[in-house]
Amino acid sequence: MAAWCLVNGTPAQGPERPLGMEGGGNLDPQSVAKMPGEMDKPLISHHLVDSNYSLAEVPSEAPKVGILGSGDFAHSLATRLVGSGFCVLVGSRNPKRTAGLFPAAAQVTSQEEAVACPEVILVAMFREHYSSLCSLRDQLTGKILVDVSNPTEQEHLQYHQSNAEYLASLFPTSTVVKAFNVISAWTMQSGPRDGNRQVPICSNHPEAKHTISLMARSMGFTPVDMGSLASAREVEAMPLRLLPDWKVPALLALGLFVFFYAYNFTRDVLQPYVQENKNKFYKLPVSVVNTSLPCVAFVLLSLVYLPGVLAAALQLQRGTKYRRFPDWLDHWLQHRKQIGLLSFFCAALHVLYSLCLPLRRSHRYDLVNLAVKQVLANNSHLWVEEEVWRMEIYISLGLLAFGTLSLLAVTSLPSIANSLNWKEFSFVQPSQQRGVSARTTVSSCDHTGPHCILLSRSPLWASWRWC
Repeated sequence: MAAWCLVNGTPAQGPERPLGMEGGGNLDPQSVAKMPGEMDKPLISHHLVDSNYSLAEVPSEAPKVGILGSGDFAHSLATRLVGSGFCVLVGSRNPKRTAGLFPAAAQVTSQEEAVACPEVILVAMFREHYSSLCSLRDQLTGKILVDVSNPTEQEHLQYHQSNAEYLASLFPTSTVVKAFNVISAWTMQSGPRDGNRQVPICSNHPEAKHTISLMARSMGFTPVDMGSLASAREVEAMPLRLLPDWKVPALLALGLFVFFYAYNFTRDVLQPYVQENKNKFYKLPVSVVNTSLPCVAFVLLSLVYLPGVLAAALQLQRGTKYRRFPDWLDHWLQHRKQIGLLSFFCAALHVLYSLCLPLRRSHRYDLVNLAVKQVLANNSHLWVEEEVWRMEIYISLGLLAFGTLSLLAVTSLPSIANSLNWKEFSFVQPSQQRGVSARTTVSSCDHTGPHCILLSRSPLWASWRWC
């Protein structure tokens, strides 16, 4: 059975940065079978917890793992590995000072002793401290070094070589694997249920990647093969990105909102002020925003379905479905989920703004003025049947559209989508122009239609159209 070891080195100074963990060694299939890797099992095995609810001694036959580093991520690694049935050895430059930071079942010792037995070493240290491990080069020969560190944005731009590649250049006789850097310390310690399960892994040695993949699965994570170590720079850039798939859809939604807000402002506020000298600027915070939101939501929802129609037409025009789509259409298809969720967000805001309309002071004044006019006109009963029915149907269709759009948004979540078979998913989502998605479009058209009618009846729009 191969040994696994955690070596823990304490950096002298430096700002806190996200770190990953590194491990190596070949796992024996029998020992892997003994490790709790199912997600429905507790993070800490019951036989590893003593009567005081602290981590007890790990069985001697458990595979050994090593960690180099004594920071928060090293502590989370040790806790997770001990709970997964590993025997953890933590290597530190100050074992006595850092022993109390780790579980009782983890053996905190010197770096030299920690790397002696294990074949897999998790290096949880900053890049600038890698050179301090050069004295262990002979002991690390033939072992698997797992780099779990992440650079800062400044370091990522400054260095053209990834942290994993730099570690491989310092230890040419060792096998370097990049893994666990996208997992936070909290997720590592509390379990994958509270975070992302995927662990990108890359290395130039397939056997080492397989070994670390088995280790990741035994810890409850899902390994993702990212290829050779040249992909390490791309893997290290993943934690530095802020919602990369949402940039274009967010700018699109913002542009649409600015357009409709500017038009509604011109029609409802500026035009009455210029032509009739009426001051309606009080409508800017709520009324104009509420009028613009459903238009944005409807256009975004239409943009979810349009690329599928264009793709089908393009395939019919080409006579085959085996040719690649143009880049603009391909990116459009890939952003449909984000566009749909932004449509739901605008629709939800429209519902909230509509509920707040009667709470405005201006609305109360309008009601009082209407009542006074009705009294002066000696009209005791004001009821227009057509307007009543029109408003009832208008609100009903809006609620129906929002309900079906909510269903589309909920089923786009991975946890819900994974529980549906393909027929159920295609019935709900816009992969087929039918079912819930079609009803959402029809209800949205019926509800948003009056806004379009108001636009067409606007004198300003008529002047534009005439020009």
